[in-house]
Amino acid sequence: MVALGSSIDRSTNITYTSALQSYLTFCRLHSFPIDPTPDTLSFFTVYMSHHIKPSSVDSYLSGICNQLEPFFPDVRDARRHRLVTRTLRGCKKLRAVATRRKRPLRRAELAALAPTYATSHSHDDLLFFTILLVGFFGLMRLGELVSPDRADLQDPRKVTMRHSVQMLPAGFSFFLPAHKADRLFEGNRVIIQETGGADNPLGPFKKYVASRDAKFPFHPQLWLRADGSTPTRSWFIRKLKTHFNDPEVSGHSLRAGGATALAEAGIPAHIIQAIGRWSSNTFQIYIRQHPVLLAALLYGSRPA
Repeated sequence: MVALGSSIDRSTNITYTSALQSYLTFCRLHSFPIDPTPDTLSFFTVYMSHHIKPSSVDSYLSGICNQLEPFFPDVRDARRHRLVTRTLRGCKKLRAVATRRKRPLRRAELAALAPTYATSHSHDDLLFFTILLVGFFGLMRLGELVSPDRADLQDPRKVTMRHSVQMLPAGFSFFLPAHKADRLFEGNRVIIQETGGADNPLGPFKKYVASRDAKFPFHPQLWLRADGSTPTRSWFIRKLKTHFNDPEVSGHSLRAGGATALAEAGIPAHIIQAIGRWSSNTFQIYIRQHPVLLAALLYGSRPA
């Protein structure tokens, strides 16, 4: 049971458990048996589509399959039944809501912040600006750089260690123990190259590491606040909002900004996918530039 419980991430397990509770509540309210037949899953899909986005119902069904499979081995067959798939497709057409994605940060915005943090001697300021730059240029998820706010979701296996840092001739690297697409905890080495511009991440990283090593020479974690704790998501977002008081800017803006910047620079899609450690072509939604405008940027100034 321990091995089975470790097959998915803690946060994913909580989401799946919530989906199961919604399903059990639905069955109780409507006097349905909990046996996940195609009929029951189809009714559940219609019911939930009146309360949440149909795209989220799709995720709920995945969670229900995960949670009920030990008790109902045929649950995935029921999920793939034509009645369920067509019901879900119909709900998506009838009740679809346009997806609003957070806007990407721009390199010019990072460069504009550089003078403020270049003169700061606050350790937490150095930490914030370094994470901002590393997240942008490393195409990293915010959750790979900071800890969840909930203590029960924090996983020491995902913490980046100081000893994994390597200084390179034109940048630096560190070992990322695990990420969302890394189901086997094999890890990846993240390489950040200097840019030569005002948004160059190398200088702030060196300055932060020097401060961190002076304050906490015996702590193993790479990312540490002035009080010795690991930075949390809420801490980073609060600092981010002091500069970008815009509801369209969030933790996703770092990764989206880095991917968009690479696309605008003409980097091939498969290279962007590899840098960002995406396991599928879903990475393309992070490139927040219309293909027509992107083509104009890349090819508009070239001679015919």
